Parts: sequence; C-alpha cells; structure tokens
Amino acid sequence: MAQISIIGAGYVGLVYGVAFADLGNDVYGIDIDAAKVEMLKAGQCPIYEPQLPELLERNLQSGRLKFTTDYAEAVPNSEFIFICVDTPSTAIGEADMRAVRSAAEMLAPHLRDGAVVINKSTMPIGSGDLVSSIIAEHIPDGRKFSVISNPEFLREGNAVADVFKPDRIVLGTDNDADAVARLKELYAPLDAPVLVTDRRSAEMVKYASNSFLATKISFINEIAQICERVGADVTVVAEGMGYDPRIGPLFLQAGVGYGGSCFPKDVKALAHMAHEADCHPQLLHAVMEINADQRRRLVKRLQEQTGDLHAKDIAIWGLSFKENTDDMRESPSLDIIGMMLARGANVRAYDPAAGERAKRELPRVDIVSNPYEAADGADALCVITPWNEFKQANMGRVAEIMRNPILLDGRNLYKPAEMRELGFTYVGVGR
Repeated sequence: MAQISIIGAGYVGLVYGVAFADLGNDVYGIDIDAAKVEMLKAGQCPIYEPQLPELLERNLQSGRLKFTTDYAEAVPNSEFIFICVDTPSTAIGEADMRAVRSAAEMLAPHLRDGAVVINKSTMPIGSGDLVSSIIAEHIPDGRKFSVISNPEFLREGNAVADVFKPDRIVLGTDNDADAVARLKELYAPLDAPVLVTDRRSAEMVKYASNSFLATKISFINEIAQICERVGADVTVVAEGMGYDPRIGPLFLQAGVGYGGSCFPKDVKALAHMAHEADCHPQLLHAVMEINADQRRRLVKRLQEQTGDLHAKDIAIWGLSFKENTDDMRESPSLDIIGMMLARGANVRAYDPAAGERAKRELPRVDIVSNPYEAADGADALCVITPWNEFKQANMGRVAEIMRNPILLDGRNLYKPAEMRELGFTYVGVGR
C-alpha cells in the first residue's frame, strides 16, 4: 500500500485517484477549487464517465480516498505525488503551464525526503526539467526528490478501463533507477508493458501518439472528400484498408472530425514546439486544416439541401465531442452550430449527457430532453455524435415528425438505402 497525492481533481486526476485507491492505496486528491472538493467529499462526481461514480463512492466509504484543498494536509505523508493539472492551449498553440508551475511551487515545501513527483499531465518537451528546477528552488535543504514523466493515455468514455487495463506504461527518468523501480511496483498490479526511457522521449511519446491518431482521422476524412467526388463509399474503403494489419481499423471512421481535450490541443502544441525548434511541421498543419474543413463541409452540405438557412429549424443530435462523455471541449458541434446560428438558423439540440453543459455553452440553442423533441418540425437533422441512442432511434418516426426529412449523417451511423426508403433525403460523409 502506497501513500499518494493527486494534484488536480479534473478528468485525469480524478480517474487515476479513484483507481489507485481501488487498488488498495491511500490517496489524497488535491484541488484549489473548494466547491469541487466539497462535492467530491460528498460523493458527487463532477464529470460524466462510466463506472467512475461507483468507484468514487466505494473508495470514499472505505476511507482510502480523501479530498482537500490543503497541500500541507496531503503531501508530507505521500511517497508519490502526481501532477494532473490542466495545460490548455494559448492562442498560438503553446501549452499554458501556469497551473503546473503553481503546483510544483506549492508541493515543494511539503515534500518528504525521497518523494517521487510524477508529471502525469500532458506537458511540453522539457517539462520534467522545468518541474525539477522549480521544486529544487522551494524544497527544504537536504531533502532529495525525483521527477518522472509518466504520460496518461486515457480515452474519455473508456477511462476507467484504460487505467486498469493499460496497453503500456511509459516512465521517463534521467538516471533515477530507484524511483523508477518504486513506481513500477506501484503499477505492478496492472500487469502492463513498461517502457523506461529518458524524460523528453517519454513526453514526446504522448504528443506523437495523439498526433498520429489525429492524422489517421484527418486522412480518412480527406479520402472521404475524394470518395464523394469519384463515386466511392468511404465506409467500404475504410473497411478494406482496416484489414491490413499495418493500417488497422481504428480511427478510420470518416465524420465531422476530432475534438475533445487532447487531440486539438496536442496537435497544435506539437506544431508549436516544432516551429520553436526551427522545424516545418507540414503534416501537422494539414491535419488541423482538414479537421476544420470537415466542420465547414457539413454546413455547406446542409445549405445545398435546404438553401438559405435563415429562419430554418435545424435539429442537432449530439453535442459532446464523442459518445459516453459530457465533455464539449473543442467539440465539432460548437463550430457547426456556431456557423448555423451565424447564418440565421434556429437550432434545437439533444445530447444524452451534455445537455446541462450545453445550456451554459450554447445559450442561443434550444436544448431539449430527447431526440424526437429535437427533430419535431425540423427542416433538417444533423447527427454529430455517435451515441448508441441515435443508432437505435426509430428513424421512421423521425421522418414522419420532421417538416422536411433531410438527414445529414455526420458519423455515417445509418445505411443510406434504408434511410431513403423511410423517406429521408440522406447525406453521409464520403458516401
């Protein structure tokens, strides 16, 4: 059993905190947001993530999981301190490191001798050196510490499973074998491959992984554009490609592009770091441009079907950036709806989990309680997020209640022939 502090009770910190507690460790979650800390103490989960509320409640009741705003309460007894704070993008794409700097400064005076600080947040290359230097400035004389880069690879909507069954664990250190051995022991119950490397390479693994996956998405979306022009079906093309083990089927689903808290930020940050290193990241820029194009293309296709969007009633299914989460950060829906509103459309939207967030993010949009209410009387329906609820919807009923049964299937959820038989004017992506 280890004593652990998790700094930052956001998405990454909360999931890892409850998971480490569930593995039998004593865990303190630290966050500067006092209201969030009180909510967590009461067993209220601030984010939508399958299995997370149950884990939170169970480990609070066991006493293995606690939350506080006070570093002095948690850090002095901790062998491992994980930094899991946000590193959002600035306007130029650079990662905002203010929260990381603050966390390093605030934890340093309370570190016990021999403690291991783990950079779990996605941080720019060289952040291990930065955190180490900040701690060295503020730690009491004579106390030793280690800083290890240990990037996370969580998928929202599947984060709990990703913690307990990781495909790899990456540990970056500059010749601190003892700290690595202790951290490997902490992760041993997960029985996953462990890659030990230098800190900068570990940091780059995270950026390179996310940028490659974003590249696959943008690649298939560009292929989809070509398919539309030459009369091919991108869903069949992607299936045929996916059988090749060198390519694989994952992240080859054409649609309205990627979003969320990771891919947009990490691709932009890696491109910025490349520029700072006097490189020319042509591919990364193309990935971002294609992603933006997919959102504009859906609105363009909508206008081709409906004409002028002014005063048209448009239904939106899906607001979160992907299914099984309520996260709307960088969601394609935000840009798509923004373009519709700018053209004078009236937008009515539904999402199984993100409705309450959407009411704050999209005050000009009518957020309703079910998909049929969104579609009722609409001039067109745009499917943005591939929730299972939409796959199983009664589309015959939807066609009947719409004013004009025009369906823009932004995730290729439906079979075109079936939708046309139901009376829809069907428009998919690359089909």
